[in-house]
Amino acid sequence: MTGNGPAIRAAWLGRVPYDEALALQERLVEDRKAGTIPDTLLMLEHPHVVTLGRRGEDSDLLAGAEWLSQLGIGVHYTDRGGEATYHGPGQLVVYPIVSIRAAKIGPVAYVRLLEQAIIDTLRDYGIDGHRVVGKTGVWVGGEPGAKPAKDANPAGAKIAAIGVRVSSGVTKHGFALNVTTDLSNYAHIVPCGMPDLSVASIETLTGRNPGLEAVGFMAAEFFAGYLGAALERVAPEACTDVGAVTQPG
Repeated sequence: MTGNGPAIRAAWLGRVPYDEALALQERLVEDRKAGTIPDTLLMLEHPHVVTLGRRGEDSDLLAGAEWLSQLGIGVHYTDRGGEATYHGPGQLVVYPIVSIRAAKIGPVAYVRLLEQAIIDTLRDYGIDGHRVVGKTGVWVGGEPGAKPAKDANPAGAKIAAIGVRVSSGVTKHGFALNVTTDLSNYAHIVPCGMPDLSVASIETLTGRNPGLEAVGFMAAEFFAGYLGAALERVAPEACTDVGAVTQPG
């Protein structure tokens, strides 16, 4: 699955507050630009938080920021692509800090690569994930919003969201895959700018409860393989200072 090229290091960080993960990404992006670190995958889960990308608007917060705060859900405005999405326990988040310039691929090809890593990971759990033309991310069922014909696939549901930013050829942000996520929290927002969007998780589709770390490293293996690189599993301390991350208790 992996190649013989330069290694991509990957670390499972546990549960990390969004602002801490963002600060870590920004530091690692500068290190990657300077060539002092290799390509790196940060794998983690966030406490309850809604993030708004560059196309996100306050109107995407159906509950309002103040009410979300009372529910224990933070709100962060970010420089990734896309609109509003939810992150929380049970959701795998992968942040690749990767030089796509060195890999000689463009931003669109990079996003397609992330989608394929998710699709191949889902296949290992017996789920048929797919792309939808013009809508970034990974879906299950039929087309989103479509009224299925009798005996056809159900209307499409989103299982993974993707939002990235590329600066000087180095990527930041990444993808979020619902594994055992409490999907009711999506009702507080207009996810991905699509009202009434259906969402799914590995658990809702299969009844299984796989560990986030295991799912993350599976996706990381596919990702590294597409780039012709070897995957090197490292401890969190290899990517961040000791104590910068919070493991779930």
